[in-house]
Amino acid sequence: MKKYQVKKYTTDYYSQWNAFVSQAKNATFLFHRDFMEYHKDRFEDFSLLVLDEKENLKAILPANKVEDILYSHQGLTYGGLILPKYVKFAEVRALFLSIFDYLKTKNLKKVIYKPINPYYQKLPSEEYLFLLKEMDAVLVKRELNLCIPFHKEFKVSKSKLKHYRKNEKLDFKIHSGNDFSSFWNKVLIPRLEEKHNAKPVHSLAEITYLSKKFPDEIIQYDIYFEDEIVAGITLFKTEHGIKSQYGATTILGEKIRALDYLYFHLIELYKKDYEFFDMGTCTEDNEKGYNSGLLTQKEELGCTLYTQDTYCISL
Repeated sequence: MKKYQVKKYTTDYYSQWNAFVSQAKNATFLFHRDFMEYHKDRFEDFSLLVLDEKENLKAILPANKVEDILYSHQGLTYGGLILPKYVKFAEVRALFLSIFDYLKTKNLKKVIYKPINPYYQKLPSEEYLFLLKEMDAVLVKRELNLCIPFHKEFKVSKSKLKHYRKNEKLDFKIHSGNDFSSFWNKVLIPRLEEKHNAKPVHSLAEITYLSKKFPDEIIQYDIYFEDEIVAGITLFKTEHGIKSQYGATTILGEKIRALDYLYFHLIELYKKDYEFFDMGTCTEDNEKGYNSGLLTQKEELGCTLYTQDTYCISL
């Protein structure tokens, strides 16, 4: 078996890390260091690099540490071991084992592992499923993730289509760009506070900063009715798909179904050139574990159900 050395990420590896992300088979711009470090004050970064004997980078693991537990990474939607294209199973296994051996030397006790969703993978990258079983990993969380597979058959409900066609008569105006202030201040923040007593994961300053770093990947779509913003969607664009990172509507927007109209607009806009539209999870802290209304809404827009799993590995 090949020997690898595992190192904790430092800024000395900034360029090498980002170059690896750009060529990996299972990575998106969320793993770029400029994205990961916007919230570095909230997490103790413990990202890892795996190098061969010639100091060639063979894998990376975006991660943070809380006491004696390693997370892959709590500040990201998904994570896991990031791999090069065409890597063989035996090497992936050796890379995993090298990381776990290293973590034991650092007195870590557990790894919480949340892999990237399969539709984001440029090439299939599910070696981890076999390896986690081999390591007696425990499935600790399974979330419903909703996604429209554009290049496969998907069906929008008749009622959604009916309201969309009816609302085409309204004088909606859709604006797109990198100005998030109207949506954040007039829609997202007040509605999250009102409905869930919560705040957006990203502050306005943070999402603006990230958009400046990734202007082609992070885009805001706002919809106006009679010169008033009534809904908006913050879109994250990856190489093959799009994701609605935030979607919210005002009370007036709810009455005139402005958010649905905006979703239809984005579906039509992107379905020819992209493979999927990820609408995220519908997780909620209740006895079911999910928000039934949100699940129905997204299924009626054409979404198919996938799962977002989280595993615990004892070291």
